[in-house]
Amino acid sequence: MTTVRTPARRGTALTATAVAALLALTACSTGGTDEPDEEPGGEETTEGAEIRMWVNGGDTPEALREYLIDTFAAENPGSTLVIEEQDWNGLVPRLQTALTSAEQTPDVVEIGNTQAPTFTHAGAFSDISDLYAELGGDTLLQGFVEAGSVDDTVYALPYYSGARAVFYRKDLFAAAGVEVPTTLAEFTDAAVTLQQANPTGAASFSGFWFPGQDWYNGTAWVYTYGGDLAVQDGDQWAGALSSPESLEGLAEVQRLFTEATSAPKDADSNEPWIPFNNGEAAMFSAPTWARWSIDLPECNKAVDPEDTSPEADAARAEQQACNEEKTGIFALPGLEAGTPATVFAGGSNIAIPAMSENQELARSLMRIIFSEEYQTMLAENGLIPANSEYAAALGDDVYSTAALDAALGAKLTPPAEKWADVEGERLLEDFFQKIASGADLEEAAAETDQLIADTLN
Repeated sequence: MTTVRTPARRGTALTATAVAALLALTACSTGGTDEPDEEPGGEETTEGAEIRMWVNGGDTPEALREYLIDTFAAENPGSTLVIEEQDWNGLVPRLQTALTSAEQTPDVVEIGNTQAPTFTHAGAFSDISDLYAELGGDTLLQGFVEAGSVDDTVYALPYYSGARAVFYRKDLFAAAGVEVPTTLAEFTDAAVTLQQANPTGAASFSGFWFPGQDWYNGTAWVYTYGGDLAVQDGDQWAGALSSPESLEGLAEVQRLFTEATSAPKDADSNEPWIPFNNGEAAMFSAPTWARWSIDLPECNKAVDPEDTSPEADAARAEQQACNEEKTGIFALPGLEAGTPATVFAGGSNIAIPAMSENQELARSLMRIIFSEEYQTMLAENGLIPANSEYAAALGDDVYSTAALDAALGAKLTPPAEKWADVEGERLLEDFFQKIASGADLEEAAAETDQLIADTLN
């Protein structure tokens, strides 16, 4: 069974410079942490060791966690792996505290691809350049490799990628007379029509579930209209939300907030399938693995989750088939029919913290994660694997097709060294909440651009 814990101590957010300084200070006082502790004979002390891996949210399914735990134990007799699930919200300040302490640090850590540059530049992770070729080399997702590298030194490798696609209720589309949209403008019109029709009669219904702090999805409109979150000019960064292109996309976002959703203005993108399952939303946008979280009441067989009998497995399969029969999926369309929107490229990097006292065991776990078996399991669960050689295991069903279509136009956040500080300070959550609440777009964008520039420079 996977052990899920939340650290008892959460420190205040530190800057990347402070992280680097603390790491340097600790290294000076201990003689460095890049080399494992050794017995007098020169061998690392690994017997009976417990190592910890942090994964974030529910992106890594239970079956994959169990595989890692079991395989690690088999390949490292006497040692055990504990997997601890972290919430994406507030992850940056938790990392900024944990990664500076040998007692608190995990031994292997999943980190958002947008957060990787800050921690790699701060010296928070161990150099794993010598593992690069062994773990996949040039067949790894290169954008993620670049996000985890400084110059020619590799500190973090890709874990998985997953662009967002739109899930919808086929029966609600039919009831409202709505077709699957082929352009971004049609998508907005469809969401507004569904909102007005309210086919389920729910007291609080959304044509498109779009909480006010959901910058992950809101960014798609900025990118698709040709805008950006920040741009670099020489060695300085400037916020780009107030550019004409960004504002054009944000005007559509504000219309969705105003006319197409009843989602809370002070909530984020976490678990959008819950209102969908409850009949309170006709559409939501999420990575395609969210298919396994759809649980419509009319399909639920009330199977005991602990029941592993053939009859229970058959009931679960029937339940899943029912959910997928009633649910459709499509890649968010672009400005013109036949082209996908430029959505936020979700996904994670994975690294070995420099403060870990179990460096060799952590490297052993990395080899398991990048094995053909585990990479194939990632793909089979709807995640684009780190190694593109195994992407074919995604399959050719509608979910895999939507994932790949969305990934074709996906884009990362700006590769700024301090981008994690922007996320840690929740500047984008605050900005999107403001426009969801009716703030003047130009004023809110200009204010946030200044905050972004102040943070990055």
